[in-house]
Amino acid sequence: MEYRTRIGNRLLAELPHADFDLLVPHLRKVSLERDLVLVRSGDPVEQIYFPCTALIAFVMDMPNGQAVATTMVGNEGAAGILSTLRPVRSPMTAVVRVAGTAWQISPARFQAALVRSHALADAVQLHMRSLLVQFQHMAACNALHSVEARLARWLLQIHDQIGQDTLPLTQETLSELLGVRRTTVTHVVQKLRASGAIRSNRRSSIEVDRQGLEAAACECYEIMRDRIDRIVSAEGLKPSGRGAAAHGPKRSHAQPWANGDKVQAHPHVAGASRSRSH
Repeated sequence: MEYRTRIGNRLLAELPHADFDLLVPHLRKVSLERDLVLVRSGDPVEQIYFPCTALIAFVMDMPNGQAVATTMVGNEGAAGILSTLRPVRSPMTAVVRVAGTAWQISPARFQAALVRSHALADAVQLHMRSLLVQFQHMAACNALHSVEARLARWLLQIHDQIGQDTLPLTQETLSELLGVRRTTVTHVVQKLRASGAIRSNRRSSIEVDRQGLEAAACECYEIMRDRIDRIVSAEGLKPSGRGAAAHGPKRSHAQPWANGDKVQAHPHVAGASRSRSH
């Protein structure tokens, strides 16, 4: 259905009409620039983001100053949504690693809708399960597979999420995803390019060959993709039994993009800055 396609975020698009309508008046589409820090580890979560075309990395800041990405969220999930379960400070830093758009809503507004909707509660649970699957596979993959296979897996995941062959990724981002030095990244990129998995690479982008990447990646990519697809596309987002469908007449789903999909530039994020160099 057209409105589901135009929403752009799979987690939101799976919501029943009436439950999604609870969020509509409070959703704002924003443009997120690359390297924007949305929240730092230990800070309160002030906004929830449902990416459409942006990719957001969850980054663990280590005592020695190094930062390692634990996972990356695109249009299948959200950043900051767990703050609606209880007021907590962010356990990780959330950084935009691929610029794009996202739906933004305050935790208070989302929480107000959450108490009226079983489907929204189910969506939060689905997101938690999706993140748990990613964390589990990342831990196993990092322990068992080569840096080359892991980079191929990451590139396939990002290719799935942004849908283009040229991936806007810097050496710093690749280093963060793999937990290795930039010199190691350079060496691994050269190996993938020699094998044909990467067609070209520059300082801020990589052109990939899908078939070559699939040959170079470990089996974790297929397993993780299939499990997350089953979770995100679960048929468990049922209309609310708490009255979401009974709060007045159904509104039009054109509201979030009523002004021609106008995208607002992201406002200043308190405490945000460019991420540190490693």
